[in-house]
Amino acid sequence: MTKPWMSAYFLGGGWRDCAFEYFREGVEICRLVPGEPELALLRYQPGASVPRHRHVGMETILVLEGSQSDEYGHYPAGSLVANPEGTIHSVTSEEGCVVLIQWTRPVEIL
Repeated sequence: MTKPWMSAYFLGGGWRDCAFEYFREGVEICRLVPGEPELALLRYQPGASVPRHRHVGMETILVLEGSQSDEYGHYPAGSLVANPEGTIHSVTSEEGCVVLIQWTRPVEIL
């Protein structure tokens, strides 16, 4: 039987026990629920970025530690960000961060 993921686990730092793997330069991923939609953790190294991309589906992010920024703002720990289908942006994390992310479809790098 699969157990549900509880917010207290993530907010309490339980994600530190997760096994991360390479995702892109400076960003690692821990796939919690693969597929579409996908639920994962992304860990950005300080200075890491994701190039300009278009969301082909809905993406929701909860910043668990550190902060990240895009053309629309700066998001410290505790921020909940929703990027609807059609959103175009790039992401940077000057200090590094860990985010809980769910997307319904992979993004299109521009």
